[in-house]
Amino acid sequence: MLTQHVAFGQAEFRAFLCLLLAWVTVSAQNPTPPKQDDVVRVYTELVQTDVMVFDKQGRFVNGLKRENFELKIDGKLKPLESFDEITAGSDEEAQLAAARGATTINTKRPVPLDRGRTVFFYVDDLHMDLSGMVTAKKVISTFLDKEMGQNDQAAISSATGQIGFLQQLTNDRAVLQTALERLNVRSYSVRDADRPPMSEYEALLLERGDFDVNEFFIAETIRQNPGMTREMASSIVRGRAQAINAQAGQFTMNTLIGLDRLIRGLKELPGRKVVFFLSNGIFLENRRSDSLNKVREVTSAAAKSGVVIYTMDTRGLVVSLQDASSDRAFDPTGRLEMATHGELTASQDALNALARDTGGRPIMNTNDLTKGLKPAIKETSTYYLLAWKPETQGKQGRFRNIEVNVIGRPDLTVRVRKGFFDVAPPSNTAATKSTAPTEATKTAAATLRETIKAAYPERNLPILVTADYFDVAGRGAVLSTSVQTPGEFLVFGEQPDGKVQAILDLAGVFLDDKGLPQANFTQRIVTTAPSLEASKSYTDDITYSYPAKLTPGLYQVRVAAHDEKSGRSGSAHAWVRIPDLTKKELTASSLLVGERTPAMVSNVSNANALSPIAINVSRRFHRDSKLRFLVFAYNTAPSPTDQKPDVAVQVQIVRDDQPVITTALRKINTEGVTDLARLPYAADVQLGDLQPGRYVLHVTVIDRVVKKSFSRETPFEVY
Repeated sequence: MLTQHVAFGQAEFRAFLCLLLAWVTVSAQNPTPPKQDDVVRVYTELVQTDVMVFDKQGRFVNGLKRENFELKIDGKLKPLESFDEITAGSDEEAQLAAARGATTINTKRPVPLDRGRTVFFYVDDLHMDLSGMVTAKKVISTFLDKEMGQNDQAAISSATGQIGFLQQLTNDRAVLQTALERLNVRSYSVRDADRPPMSEYEALLLERGDFDVNEFFIAETIRQNPGMTREMASSIVRGRAQAINAQAGQFTMNTLIGLDRLIRGLKELPGRKVVFFLSNGIFLENRRSDSLNKVREVTSAAAKSGVVIYTMDTRGLVVSLQDASSDRAFDPTGRLEMATHGELTASQDALNALARDTGGRPIMNTNDLTKGLKPAIKETSTYYLLAWKPETQGKQGRFRNIEVNVIGRPDLTVRVRKGFFDVAPPSNTAATKSTAPTEATKTAAATLRETIKAAYPERNLPILVTADYFDVAGRGAVLSTSVQTPGEFLVFGEQPDGKVQAILDLAGVFLDDKGLPQANFTQRIVTTAPSLEASKSYTDDITYSYPAKLTPGLYQVRVAAHDEKSGRSGSAHAWVRIPDLTKKELTASSLLVGERTPAMVSNVSNANALSPIAINVSRRFHRDSKLRFLVFAYNTAPSPTDQKPDVAVQVQIVRDDQPVITTALRKINTEGVTDLARLPYAADVQLGDLQPGRYVLHVTVIDRVVKKSFSRETPFEVY
C-alpha cells in the first residue's frame, strides 16, 4: 500500500518541493469535476426538512422509506424530490468493515459513514462557580478525547465571551483544546455586603411577597440595627431585593441573549446541530427581566435553525443549594429554610424548558455528566431528510406550515419543524430599507469583506483552501495557502474586446488567535474560454497560491471569492499552527500532499524521474491514483555515534477513528541530505484497495535518539 519511501539529496528535494508546492501562481488545471451527487444535494433550490420518528417507547424508528412519508405545506400535499435516512458519526461494525474493504456487506451504494456531527458547547460562566467550571471542562474534554469523530465539527463558546476569537466551529482538536484552556471561572455575584445575607432566590421570594421570608428579613434587620423602625427596615429589605433582582436579571438575560445569538447564527449550517448548555442553573421568574419570553425566543430560533439543546446542570447531585459553607442568615425558627425549599427546582426550570422544548433532554442531578454525553449525541445523530420544491409563484413572504405524517402509523410520533417563511421577512426600519446596499450595487471588494467576516464559510460559490506550514533555509517559516474554485461554477461573459471571460476576485486574510490580521492578499483572476458555447462546459479548476511570512503561533486563514458575472460569493477557513523552532523541540512541517495519476507514475525512489506534482487542494483522490506526501522533521537530535539523526516514520490511514492501514517503522535515509535541520521524508500511498469515502492520513515522526515523537495529519477523500 505504501511504496518505497523517498530519500533524496538536498538539491533533488529542492526541485521536488518547487514542483509539489504552488507558489504565487495562478493556474487552470484539468481535475476530475465534483461528484454530481454532491452538486445536486448542496446547490439546488430544494428545501430540506429534517424529521425524527419515535415509537411509543421513545425509540427512533429506523428503516422507513420515501413512500412511508406524507408531507404537506399549508395543507397541500407535496411530492418528495429526494429522501435519505441520515446517520451522523456512526461507527457500526458493518460500516467499519466496508471501510476496510470487506465484501460481505449487502448494500447497493457506498456506506455513508462519513456524515459528521455538529456539536456546540455553550458554557454559562455568568452562573458558574469553580466546581461547576471544573465539571464543564471535564465534559468538553471527554468529548474531545473520546467522543469526537473523524468528521465531527465542534465549537466552544461562553456567555461572557472569554474564549474570544477561538469560539469557532472546527474539526481541529488542537484549536478546540486551546479554546477550552481559555475557559476560567468568573466571580459574578449578585449578593450585596449588607446583613443578614440575602440570596438571589430569597430576593425573588421577597418581590413575590412571600410572608415568611419578608418577616424574617425585617426582624433580622431590626435586630442588627437597634432603634430602627419596622417601616425603615421594610424599606431597606425591599430595596436590597430590588437591587439583587435587577442585577441577577441582567446576568440571566445576558446568558440567554448569548445563547439566542449562537443558535440564530447556525441557521445557514446544514444538517442537525446539537447544543450542550452547561450551567449552574438560572431563575426565570425574575420580574425585573424578560427571561421567560427570551427562553421562548431561544426555543423558536432552535426550531428554525435545526438545533436540539441538551442542558447540563454542572452542580451535580445536590439535595439543597445551601450547605455549611453557604453565607446564610441564622434562622432558628426554620421559616427561611421552609420558604426556600424549592430553590433547586426553580433554578432548573430554564434547563428543563430549553431542553424539552427543542427535542433534547435535561441532564442533571448526577455527579458524572459525561455519562449523558454519548447518549445525547447518539440519539440526535439519526434522522430522515426530506427534500421538496417550494412554490415558485403566488404570494411571497408568507409563513408556510409544514406537516409530516407516517402513512397508516398514528402510533408513531413525528418531530418536525413547524414551518418557515418562504422569504425572509422585510425589515421594519425605514432607514434600513432605503440605505442598505443591494447585491447589484455592492463592489467586489465590499462583498469579499462581508464574506470573509461571516462567522461560517459561505457556499454560494464553492471554494476550497489548504494552509501548509514549512520552514525554508534563509527564509524561515512560510505559510503557503492554496485556493481552488471549481470552473463549472464560474459564469462567462463576452467582454468589449470580444473575449469570452470569467472574472474571479479573491481575498485572503491571516488572523492570529486573537482575531487580529497579520497578513493579507487580493488577486483578480481572469479565465478565457474559446467561445460562449465552449464556456458552458468549462470544468477546469482555478487555483491560486500565496506564501505568507508569519511568526510562530496559531493562525486562521480566511479566503473569499467573488464571481463578477453571477455576483455569487463563497468562502473557506483553515487553521494552522506554526511552531517555534527556537525552542529546539521535535516538530514537523505540515503534510504537503499531491496526487500522482497513472500517467505520472514513475519510480518514486529515483529523484531524476520525478514528474511535476502540485498541491492537491481538494484532498480528493481517484482510486486509480496515488497520494504522495512530503513532510520535514525539525529539531532532530544528532546520534552520538555519527552525529546524524536517527529518525523513523510510521504512516497510518484512518477511517471513522479506526486504522485501516498501518505501516512498519521506516528510517529516514540521510544520505545526500546536506541540511539535517530540515530532514525530509516522502512516500506514495496506493489508493486502489480503499473504499470510497473520507480518510485521515496520520504520519508520526519518531526521534529515536531522544525517544520523542511528533504527529501530523490531514484529511482526504477517495472516490
